[in-house]
Amino acid sequence: MFKDSKKKLAAPATDTLLANGTSFEGTIEAEANIRIDGHFQGDIRSTRAVVIGESAVVRSDIIARDVILAGKVFGSITTEGRLTITSTGELYGKAAVSALVISEGGVLDGTSQMIRTKDAEPSASTDDSDLETQSGTRKDKDTSQATLQSETG
Repeated sequence: MFKDSKKKLAAPATDTLLANGTSFEGTIEAEANIRIDGHFQGDIRSTRAVVIGESAVVRSDIIARDVILAGKVFGSITTEGRLTITSTGELYGKAAVSALVISEGGVLDGTSQMIRTKDAEPSASTDDSDLETQSGTRKDKDTSQATLQSETG
């Protein structure tokens, strides 16, 4: 009846790979998915997803749409989407993300900041003049203030 309760996280298709046993120092800028399984030092920027594999050790500032972290990162991660730290993932540094998922056993040793996307921000055109009470009736803002003044003296 119950199948394997540990679901594997589906990683995005890999367009660029730094394989296990490989070391690289520099800057990676891509409009593609990136997977790092080796050692990397430098900056990573991608308009798509970055996957840090279980065997990876990365000393980097990473900016990407989404990041899946299963290895170790020393630095910062900034995403406009989701940062997923798996049970083997470790981040030592800063995270600035729209969504953060940390599996049991995952490590975030540093700070995190939630970034609001433009869609999530409150609309500037919201009018305060009509406030809805819990009963569902509408109250005018001026009436509410007048009632408050009369109650206080």
